Amino acid sequence: MRRTFLCLLLLSLLSGCSTQQWALRAAANALAAQGQSPEDDLQLAREASAFYLKLSESVLREQPGHAPLALAVSSGFTQYAYAFVAFDAERLEAHDAKAAQRGRQRAARLYQRAQQHAMTALQAQRPDLLVALAAGRDPGLAREHVALAHWSATSWAALISLSKDQPERVAELPQVLQLARAADALDPTHADGALASLLGTLEASRPGGSTAEAQRHFERARHAAGGRQAGVFLAEAEALASTDRARFETLLRQTLATAQAHRTLANEVMRERAQWLLDTLDDRF
Repeated sequence: MRRTFLCLLLLSLLSGCSTQQWALRAAANALAAQGQSPEDDLQLAREASAFYLKLSESVLREQPGHAPLALAVSSGFTQYAYAFVAFDAERLEAHDAKAAQRGRQRAARLYQRAQQHAMTALQAQRPDLLVALAAGRDPGLAREHVALAHWSATSWAALISLSKDQPERVAELPQVLQLARAADALDPTHADGALASLLGTLEASRPGGSTAEAQRHFERARHAAGGRQAGVFLAEAEALASTDRARFETLLRQTLATAQAHRTLANEVMRERAQWLLDTLDDRF
């Protein structure tokens, strides 16, 4: 019923038959709520998510200041790119390098869309945000900005990771780190440790980064997750244990155990990746 309502509403909006603000607001609210619905069937999520992402983005373009919908769109594009596009590209690398490259390029474009939607919504509330980040100043976030800042930083970091051949893009990493730190200062346990985990990954990957500081972030993430988030273990494995086979394998098995104990879509994504990494362990060490 909800999907039928959203389809009919979107058709009326896009056809120009009804562009009243109340209709757009109703669509935005419904789509934002849909973005929060639980789902642990990865294949079903893959089949349905492209529809909802495109639908949500179309409405968001008419309501760019709708923060909950911007959050749903940004997080949705980021997670779709990570789980279904970038991961597919990695698995293709050994068999079809050209297809893998096309997949990485597509993932980068999706991450960029996610980042732009989140930043647009943030700038609607903090117009000087990009100027402050570029100048190395405190971006002046409020607690209600944390979730958008988290997904903006996550998608931005992912975009940079796929743009290593673009120096101007890589040079943006300090701004990503500054944005993530500002959000973390306001809510250190945000998203059950996902933000702390992001900071651990960023610290481990930045030039001159501190392994000890990264480890502290991951320890905070574990505490905040309370054993419910498989991604905390997976992120630590890939950020800090890529040269230590025993530790890498231990963290991957913790990922699998956590995903089995707590069945969510995010954990299922992490379980699938952890299993692939285990299956290809001999190729990595």
